[in-house]
Amino acid sequence: METSLFLARLIGPIFIIIGIGLFLNRDMYRTAAEEVFKSRALFYVFGALALAGGLAIVLNHNVWVWDWPVIITVIGWLMIVRGTFHILFPQQIGDLAARMLARGPQLLLVSGAVVFVLGAILSWKGFT
Repeated sequence: METSLFLARLIGPIFIIIGIGLFLNRDMYRTAAEEVFKSRALFYVFGALALAGGLAIVLNHNVWVWDWPVIITVIGWLMIVRGTFHILFPQQIGDLAARMLARGPQLLLVSGAVVFVLGAILSWKGFT
């Protein structure tokens, strides 16, 4: 439980800030994402960082219980999958991401809402 609380206190505020940032700066986030998709080096680096971060979470917190700590485990596994796909299938993932961004600002709003809510849940559990 100590690891769950630590990771909730770490990830929660980061997700809250990112969620708010997505709401307040949609155009900047869209532009930044488009630039990352165009840069093969950045795309690879972000994939490697996601893979490393996901592995760090899962190696220390692979908790499969029907309670809030499973959120952290799922985030870790999603990061592993994302990082792996970025590294193994960069062209396909880049094309998919570009198509998703082309759908309009609602994708960033939904992403921001999901990230914010997850951050709020983790912060609540971690700090109370």
